[in-house]
Amino acid sequence: MTGTPDLSTAVWRKSSYSEGGDNDCVEIAGGHPGIVPVRDSKVPEGKVLVFGATSWTSFLAKLKG
Repeated sequence: MTGTPDLSTAVWRKSSYSEGGDNDCVEIAGGHPGIVPVRDSKVPEGKVLVFGATSWTSFLAKLKG
């Protein structure tokens, strides 16, 4: 991937594993073909990690193991 994607209109959603708490929450933004933006919900103005969709899918598959 080259450049930084424009995430100014991203709609973020918390992980279903966050259990509604305020700690250790991961958010992802959908609607960005080919990439999966990820951020820490406690620091929404902080850095965003951007993963390729294939890498993200592989990562989740390994977690579900």
